[in-house]
Amino acid sequence: MRKDIVVLRTPVKMVAAALAAGAVLTACGSGQVKLGAATLMTNDRISASTLSAHVANLNKWYEKYKGQIQLRYPVSQMPQEVLSWLIRFKVGDQMAVRNGITVTPGQQQAELKAINDSAKSSTTTGAPVPLKALAVENGLPPDMLGDLARYQAIQTMLVNRLDGGKDPGTPSGRQAIANEFNGYQCRAAKSLDIRVSPQFGQLDYTQISVVPLPSTLAADPGPTPSPSPSSTVQLTPHC
Repeated sequence: MRKDIVVLRTPVKMVAAALAAGAVLTACGSGQVKLGAATLMTNDRISASTLSAHVANLNKWYEKYKGQIQLRYPVSQMPQEVLSWLIRFKVGDQMAVRNGITVTPGQQQAELKAINDSAKSSTTTGAPVPLKALAVENGLPPDMLGDLARYQAIQTMLVNRLDGGKDPGTPSGRQAIANEFNGYQCRAAKSLDIRVSPQFGQLDYTQISVVPLPSTLAADPGPTPSPSPSSTVQLTPHC
């Protein structure tokens, strides 16, 4: 069975994971998303040009591996997938700042090796799946694997603080650690005051992912089924 790219020792659910003008990261001053920005945060801006470059990289590698993988998202949603990863990495960095976590180059390389070793156990029709192919499958541009390793290192260090570096040993204990970790992540995301350009969708805080805006088309009258917990979108921080 295939594993997600992001694998944590504890069952903290991370998604395994989005575009014109814009230049550098700039501080946001108004409550509206500025032209050329895919996402604004308290201190940073993810420019549309930065996003476009990463999406182009993802598409390039998709063309290489599309005969070997099964995407977990429609090709048309590549911009949203990439933007989701960019936001997650920003949230991860904010978690590190808020909790005094520093990732050394050696730790980042160790995490990248661990991710690569995990990828080697993933197979398609009995053949190993390259790490870059798994990245594409999860909507992560392969040129951002180093960012993923840093993100994973931050998660690992924070989880080690929460559980003392030892698996709690019980499902309830693991869930308690997961809930505590998710609280740290939620507060970090909340402090960034993230605003996604409607061009790309809206932010779901449940998985730190960009999801489509509600359809404005008239709905067919009739009973509306209640969404399952897994499909519920959390548009505001739950912390």
